This record gives sequence, C-alpha cells and structure tokens, in this order.
Amino acid sequence: MTREKPDALWRVIHDSLRADIAAGRYAPGDKLPTEAALAARFGVNRHTVRRALAALTDAGTIRTRRGAGAFVAHRPTDYPLGRRVRFDQNLRAAGRLPARDILAIETRTADADEARALGLAPGAKVHVCDGLSRADGVPVALFRSSFPAARLPALPEALARLHSITAALRDAGVADYTRASTRLTATLADPTQALRLDLAPGAPLLRTLSINIDPEGTPVEYGRTWFAGDRMTLTLTDP
Repeated sequence: MTREKPDALWRVIHDSLRADIAAGRYAPGDKLPTEAALAARFGVNRHTVRRALAALTDAGTIRTRRGAGAFVAHRPTDYPLGRRVRFDQNLRAAGRLPARDILAIETRTADADEARALGLAPGAKVHVCDGLSRADGVPVALFRSSFPAARLPALPEALARLHSITAALRDAGVADYTRASTRLTATLADPTQALRLDLAPGAPLLRTLSINIDPEGTPVEYGRTWFAGDRMTLTLTDP
C-alpha cells in the first residue's frame, strides 16, 4: 500500500476541516479541536496540522488566537451606512438577530469633541452611553453615544430601560432623527476592545464617527462605533 506523500497530508486535513465547516459541523465562532487532537485524528505530526490550519487562516475560513486555539470565522454582515441608520433594522434586513448590551451610562462634562459635534457651550453636560452590539449572539461592535443632557434629562433612564437608542430618544421626545455625517477610519483593537469583542489584541476594527440630527437640524447624538473588521461589511447607501 502506497503511503501518501507528506506534502499531500496537510491538504487532506485542510479539505476535511473545510468540509466539516461547510456542512455546519463547526459553526461560526466555534473552536476547532486542538492541534494535538487533530494530529491524533489524522495520524500526523503537529507541524502538518499547523500547515493545514495556516492555509485555512489565509483563506479567511478560520482565525487563530495565541494561547486560545483556532476558531471558525464569522460570516460578515452587510451593514449600510446612510441617513437613516438603525441598528436593529439593518441586522434584521440581513437576516440576523440584533441585541444590545448597555455597559455603562454616565452624565459628565462634554469633552472638546463632544461639545463641537453637539454644538454645546464649554462646560455643558452630556449623557454618555457605552454598549456592545450583537448579531445572533455574537459580539460585532462596541459603541459610545453622547447626548445633550440639558435637552434630554430623562434619557439615561430610558436607555437603561429600553436598551435601544432609537426607542430611548423617542421616549425622551425626539420622534425622528437622521445621520448628518459619518467619518470612517481603520484602527486596531486595544486589549479592552479585544476582550469585549472576543478578538485578539491588535485585530482590525472599523471605526465610525457620526452625528445624528433631529428634523430641525439640531444635533441629538454624537456616536462612535468600533466594528469587528471580520464580522461586519460597511456599505455606503444613497442619502
């Protein structure tokens, strides 16, 4: 019986794991067996397993985290950026189940960027909400939104109760709002962001800075969002 050439063995492992992922045996976010377990399963050494995993990583099929193992990559979700950006509506339209965790709410003095974006005087107060957005239970983005406190005194309570910016603004008297501007940049995840988003430190993030206005053109929200680069595809839509 002819033994397979060593160069072909890693391809057997690669193709077998890729087939398992395609068949749903390993879902997005699932951890693959360890190198030792795969080596035992296929009767090869760990170097051969590493070559197969490296090929899957290069193809974007899996991602690896040092000390944690290999995980099936998440399917990116298309997320349109237009004048009427609504997190829940966008994810539901993409066939994903949205959810938001409110991590912190505080009222403090606006910093220079917040005051400028919201058109506030120096020393004015803002409500600041930090949170985590999920799609099908998977963390996809961190957000920080700032609101003019004098105009929206009851907003913190509404945010804590409703867990939705749109619903909380409506509850506080802002029936509608649209996006006035969005700035998109690339950045890298710091250790805290990586922990929250279940990423490796230094993983790519897409950051948006946005200003939302009411029907009269007055700013009501200054938002900063950090999207996991491998889980969200941001698309620009017509106004």
